[in-house]
Amino acid sequence: MPETRSKITNIAVFCGSSMGNNPLYRQVAWELGRELACRGIGVVYGGGNIGLMGTVADGALEQGGRVIGVIPNSLVERELAHLGLTELHVVETMHERKALMAERSDAFIALPGGYGTLDELCEIVTWRQLHFHQKPIGLLNTADFFDPFLEFVHHAYEEGFVHNTHLQFLHVHAEVSSLLELLEQNMP
Repeated sequence: MPETRSKITNIAVFCGSSMGNNPLYRQVAWELGRELACRGIGVVYGGGNIGLMGTVADGALEQGGRVIGVIPNSLVERELAHLGLTELHVVETMHERKALMAERSDAFIALPGGYGTLDELCEIVTWRQLHFHQKPIGLLNTADFFDPFLEFVHHAYEEGFVHNTHLQFLHVHAEVSSLLELLEQNMP
């Protein structure tokens, strides 16, 4: 049962379909799922049963939280869908998946991951830059995972490709509770 109420109803979580090499990634993914459930915040994610994705979902579900998965049919056919979710939406394309996840979410958090995570993160930041939404975006910077990405963003700023106001789109913290507080404080 949730302990506190948040002005955030749902947070989309972008993260790896693998566990990664550092055991801390799995631990923090589990902690994020549990903390979101404790705060009464639903998880919206890619609907998978593997990697950090499945870990976030399982952490939230164990704590009695709401978990909404959005997964392309091609991944369901490969038996990668998490079948124990509160809601599972099956879509045809990745574009539909990302649009529905964004629509169902009040904020976004990226955890460690690969190309897919980076794709989702960059697209949602771009949508913010284009004023398609005003929702806060967080990076859970476990074991400094996002430091090279943040260096790239600052390099792009220095080279004139990212505006200084757009640097403020990303709220970064290594601790789950602190990152959630940052997102709460930056709700529109």
